[in-house]
Amino acid sequence: MKKIILLFGIFLSIGILSQAQKAEFLYFKADLACCKAKSCNALEGDIKAMVEKNYPKGNVIFKTIKISDEANKELVAQHNAKSQTCILVVKKKKGDLYYDISDLVRKYMLAQADEKTQAGNNLILEIQKDMAKKKK
Repeated sequence: MKKIILLFGIFLSIGILSQAQKAEFLYFKADLACCKAKSCNALEGDIKAMVEKNYPKGNVIFKTIKISDEANKELVAQHNAKSQTCILVVKKKKGDLYYDISDLVRKYMLAQADEKTQAGNNLILEIQKDMAKKKK
């Protein structure tokens, strides 16, 4: 079953990435106390590495958005962002599409070591599925 899911993911990746669409993965980050900051930084590093590994040609760009930065105030309000809110912004000719994928990132964060790979694959598949959607 895992092989079928993996093959599906590979074929889906090839089809979607051949369209050369652009997207941004926005990771909202708050100023946190030391203990929480360590886990937040670790999650940010994991997700950033996952995005960069799966999209080496830059089809998806990872961006950290500091919630406390005054320049980001409008973006934070637009997405009602809190610490570890994750928004996928798919750039389309008819306008940008926004997807809140925070739940998938949260599932990845909470997954046990043996489930992390599958949770990561689910996150990448969701990004690819959202990139393939058309603007209505």
